[in-house]
Amino acid sequence: MSTAPIDTTSRVTLGSSDLQVYPLNLGGNVFGWTADEQQSFEVLDAYTAAGGNFVDTADVYSVWADGNAGGESEAVIGRWLAARGVTDLVVATKVGMHPEFKGLTAENVDRAVDASLGRLGVGSVDLYYAHADDADVAIDDIARTFSGLVDSGRIRAIGASNFSDERLQGWLDAADREGLHAPVAYQPKYNLVSREIEPTTLPLTRAAGIAVLPYSSLASGFLSGKYRDGATVDSARAEGAGKLLDDRGRATLDALDEIAASHDVEVASVALAWLRQQDGVTAPIASARTAQQLPALIASVTLELSDSELTQLSAASA
Repeated sequence: MSTAPIDTTSRVTLGSSDLQVYPLNLGGNVFGWTADEQQSFEVLDAYTAAGGNFVDTADVYSVWADGNAGGESEAVIGRWLAARGVTDLVVATKVGMHPEFKGLTAENVDRAVDASLGRLGVGSVDLYYAHADDADVAIDDIARTFSGLVDSGRIRAIGASNFSDERLQGWLDAADREGLHAPVAYQPKYNLVSREIEPTTLPLTRAAGIAVLPYSSLASGFLSGKYRDGATVDSARAEGAGKLLDDRGRATLDALDEIAASHDVEVASVALAWLRQQDGVTAPIASARTAQQLPALIASVTLELSDSELTQLSAASA
């Protein structure tokens, strides 16, 4: 099966920052979990060889795996950076959910960012997210803490993830009121079958000029097309993804199948292209456990769906 030609020069601006990123954000959640170090290195090698320059991780990845304590993904990326001598990879990581660094108090964030810098082996984190809101901390204090990290040079840009619209707007208002560095990126759950952010969150981020970088872009693998009636999938995420195979899920897969066949690409490529072409979305996040899974993700970068195809997919998944 052929794929669309790879544009190795493709870059988009991340919100109001000066970061130029590939419009497919490689998910690092699998590194040190379902992908061992060799597999992780192979994925990173293949992604960067295709023109990719933007990797997403978190300090908590992958504490849920047996024998892991958190920080494994960052450490794998750090060892890859050192082994390959790479200095231009845009690395995003997160704070707030690691067992040793829970929450968003100033003291906790200060310790957590230093720990992340150590594991990554870098002097500055390119994009640093508040992984989830901390209701016990005033939003003005969160705004000051993250802005201070930019001023200290330990991070280049600020992101937020899993915040309510009200708290995200409150962060933006505090930054504007006090002349602080504001979030330039927002990471929500968003894909063809999880579209809850469309009515209110996307208008908010568009108005603020914030880049949206969706996670769960393939709905735990469901939108890769491998979950079908009668199929058995060997995956750590199979149970959750399999629950999406209802009437709506089947209609979505039917539409994806039709459009994928017309472009001679894989279903995952179409699902990611639909997401990338939504107004306000900068770069979907998708992970690959092996290098062999990567071409379908990369193909989405240059796959341009027509207005009628976008409408067909949106209607099928509504």
